Amino acid sequence: MLIYPAIDLLGGKVVRLEQGKKEACTVYSSDPVAFAKQWKAEGAEILHVVDLDGAFEGKPGNLDSIRLIVQSIQIPVQLGGGMRTEENVENAFNAGVRRVVIGTRAVESLEFLEALVKRWGGEKIAVGIDAKEGKVAVKGWTEASTVDVLDLAQKVQDLGVKTVIYTDIATDGMFTGPNYPALQKLQSVFVHNIIASGGVATGAHIQKLRQMGNLHGAIVGKALYDKKVTLAEIL
Repeated sequence: MLIYPAIDLLGGKVVRLEQGKKEACTVYSSDPVAFAKQWKAEGAEILHVVDLDGAFEGKPGNLDSIRLIVQSIQIPVQLGGGMRTEENVENAFNAGVRRVVIGTRAVESLEFLEALVKRWGGEKIAVGIDAKEGKVAVKGWTEASTVDVLDLAQKVQDLGVKTVIYTDIATDGMFTGPNYPALQKLQSVFVHNIIASGGVATGAHIQKLRQMGNLHGAIVGKALYDKKVTLAEIL
């Protein structure tokens, strides 16, 4: 199981939000490249970057910083946030990103997602499933939808998507541990790569995720920045 250190960008700064709330923001650095280099030096094999400006505004706001991150390290970068047009996705790939995560637009238009998969392939297009009480949240978690998490997972799998990132909003940034039962339900539907996100605070949390069997990865953010765990402890 891969560990994805997270770099969340807001106005060019490295931040973390509690439960996705913009007003519950902690700023860690104005130098995202330094953190990218740090996680690489500590053994990370891949990074997860979120353009929060993109998530909230619907269009990328940190591509210059993302381009610098990609150029500074020799490991893949996965990017989500504001990927709601083909042009946005293309610009992300042109910046050197290895995989793009589609969230809101995957809920709004499976046709849009299908077009992306046909153009770039199911390995390079992931879907972010941000869940609140079994339903998918959209637009930077600011709006709830009526779309069922498992239904969406099945539909994107049918379109050829090979990776989903599952985030339980209630646990994100709260150090309470991932939502293991929800992940198990997702595993029963989605047979390809599942990346767990939200709630990881201890090595025990990571160990329990590893024991679930076929999880592809886990995204760890606030726990690393607040030094609840070190990357070396959980790799």
